[in-house]
Amino acid sequence: ADDVLIPSRVLNRLFLLRAAAPLSSSIPQSTMTKLAEWLLGLSTLGVLWGVVTFDLLGLELPGSYREVAWPLPVYLLVCFGCYSLATVGYRVATFNDCEAAAQELQEQIQEARRDLKSRGLRL
Repeated sequence: ADDVLIPSRVLNRLFLLRAAAPLSSSIPQSTMTKLAEWLLGLSTLGVLWGVVTFDLLGLELPGSYREVAWPLPVYLLVCFGCYSLATVGYRVATFNDCEAAAQELQEQIQEARRDLKSRGLRL
């Protein structure tokens, strides 16, 4: 193996550039949005469902696996609907009233009415 000699001035520049750059910029940060997470999960489940249901890889799985896998998307959709309905119901039932914010808003409305009335607007 031939050793590659790197001039010291190049090494010094690389070292200075690396030392000057903050650590967070040298490490690429990849953030996945919720939409991307859901699409990745659903597409993975869809591929697995297709492989099991249509025996795409020639695995020769028992027929009972296909009987369970065939209606699985409908079951998952119903479960997701039930979960969504329960979540919305729970959030509505435990919704907090903000008395202080409501009082502040009423005061701002009264102040705006007085201001408009002083400018000649009739309400």
